[in-house]
Amino acid sequence: MTRLNDEQLNTLFNEPRTVNAFTEQPVTDEQLQKIYELAAMGPTAFNSQPLRITWVKTPEARERLVKHMMDGNKEKTLNAPVTAVLAFDKNWQKRFGEFAPQAAAFESYYEAEEARIPAGALSSALQAGYFITAVRALGLDAGPMTGADFDGIAAELFEGTDQQPFLVVNLGYGVAPEYPRGTRFAFDDVTRSL
Repeated sequence: MTRLNDEQLNTLFNEPRTVNAFTEQPVTDEQLQKIYELAAMGPTAFNSQPLRITWVKTPEARERLVKHMMDGNKEKTLNAPVTAVLAFDKNWQKRFGEFAPQAAAFESYYEAEEARIPAGALSSALQAGYFITAVRALGLDAGPMTGADFDGIAAELFEGTDQQPFLVVNLGYGVAPEYPRGTRFAFDDVTRSL
C-alpha cells in the first residue's frame, strides 16, 4: 500500500519537467510560504534545517542576480515570476538549543569548519530536493540551476550574512519543454543489493 495512488505519484514525479519558460500567471506569497513549510519537513542532520531561501521578486533584485548567472540562464531568470536563491547557514550549529536541545553537546564538535560546512551543505541539499518536490506538489514548476557564479551572488546578495548560496530555482507556471525528457538510468544499471 502506498500513501499516494498511482495517479498522484505520476503527477508528482513522472509528469513534471525542469522548465525554462513560464506563463505570466503570478506566484503568490501564500504559495511561497507553503513551499517553505513543506520543504522544512525534509530530513536534516540533528534536525538542523540549514536551508535559507531568498525570494527574488523585484526587477532591481532580479538584475542584481542575473548579472551573476551564466549566459544561458540569464533570460529565463529575467522572465521567471519568482526566483528562489537557495543557500545554507554556514553557522547552523549555533541554533542547536532550538533544533535539537537533546543533542546540544554536539554543538562544540561542529564549531570546526571542516565538520560544520560539509554537514550544512549536505543537509541543505536534502532540503533543496524537498523544496523542488514541494513546488511540484503545489502545482507549480521549477527550473533549478547551478550555472551561476555563486561567489558573486554571495557578494551581491548575501554580504554581511552567514549564508552560502548554492542553487538558483526559477518558479512559476511552466511552459512545457518542446524537447523530450532526458534518459533516466535503469534500476539494474545504478543499484545493487548486498
